[in-house]
Amino acid sequence: MLAKRIIPCLDIKDGRTVKGINFVDLRDAGDPVELAEIYSREGADELVFLDISATEQKRKTLADLVYRVGEKINIPFTVGGGISSVEDVDILLQNGADKVSINSSAVKNPQLINDLVAKFGSQCIVVAIDAKQIDGKWTVHLVGGKVPTELNLFDWAKEVEQRGAGEILFTSMDHDGTKDGFANEALARLSTERNIPIIASGGAGNMQDFTDTFIEGKADAALAASVFHFKEIKIKDLKVELAEKGIPVRL
Repeated sequence: MLAKRIIPCLDIKDGRTVKGINFVDLRDAGDPVELAEIYSREGADELVFLDISATEQKRKTLADLVYRVGEKINIPFTVGGGISSVEDVDILLQNGADKVSINSSAVKNPQLINDLVAKFGSQCIVVAIDAKQIDGKWTVHLVGGKVPTELNLFDWAKEVEQRGAGEILFTSMDHDGTKDGFANEALARLSTERNIPIIASGGAGNMQDFTDTFIEGKADAALAASVFHFKEIKIKDLKVELAEKGIPVRL
């Protein structure tokens, strides 16, 4: 079995790391370059950097900040926010990103997934899906969770895989920032139906939540923000606990 990955997420707004609840009520969580360096040193398997207001503000991800983060870390680094073209990805990869995450732009132009995979390879392309339950159905949302679509989470995930994406980053908007655990039922279905890695996001509150999402949710990786940013959980301690419970991790 492949090792399960622990991935801190840096949500960036105006050059600072922020964290909210259910995608709103953002508060400052620190300098992204400093946090990235700490997580790399503490044993994170990867790092995700999301410029959360880039799409809404119709501007590009901050390439200079990506470069500064990339200089300080030695782990795989995924960057998302405001990416809508092959040229955008080219710039980010040249500035230190290893992978890119696309979300709103992929829904608006699904062919973009195919184009990016053809140019850079599937291993480089992560499709992020933000969804919340509406009338019992998981509905995909865009623009940082502000715009609902007609898309169903599981149908869109299937299309994303068919178009060649290498991974899916699924964030449950209902669980985001609540610290009540991940959306394990939805994650288990995604992981069972799809053949590409599924990254769980939204809801981490304690170490047991990570254990549950790897076992019950069948997730390949778990992404979290506030529990790491505010030092509620140390990555090394988390990995030791997971290993003691028989979950394969890189120590």
